[in-house]
Amino acid sequence: MITVAVSVCAGLGAIARYGVDLAVASHAHRARWIGAWPVGTFLVNVSGALILGLVVGLGAHHGFDHDAVTVLGTGFAGGYTTLSTWAVATVLLAEERERQAAVVHAVVSVAAGLLAAAAGLGLARL
Repeated sequence: MITVAVSVCAGLGAIARYGVDLAVASHAHRARWIGAWPVGTFLVNVSGALILGLVVGLGAHHGFDHDAVTVLGTGFAGGYTTLSTWAVATVLLAEERERQAAVVHAVVSVAAGLLAAAAGLGLARL
C-alpha cells in the first residue's frame, strides 16, 4: 500500500512542479529562463528541499508517522523536485559557453537547497 501511496504522491508532485514552471513562465514573459538562469527549476528544487526538510523534521521531532514521511518525502518531494532538469540546465549553460553561469547555477542551487532543507528542519522544531 505504501508503494501505491508513494506513486500517487510522486505523480501529484510532478503535476505541482509543472504548475510552478507554468506560473514562473507566465510571470517571466513566457520565458522559463531569466538571462542564463532556469528560474522554474531553481524555485522547484529549493522549495522541494524546504518541504523535504519540514517533513523529515516533523518525523524526527514530533513523531509524524514514518509512513507519512516516506509518502510525502519520497513520493511528493521526489516527484516535485528535479535533479535531472537541474543537471541538464547546467550542462546546457556550459555548452552554450556560459561556463560562469553554469558554475554559479550549480553552486547556488546546491547551497540554496541545503539552506532550504535546514530551514525546513528548523521550522519543524518550532
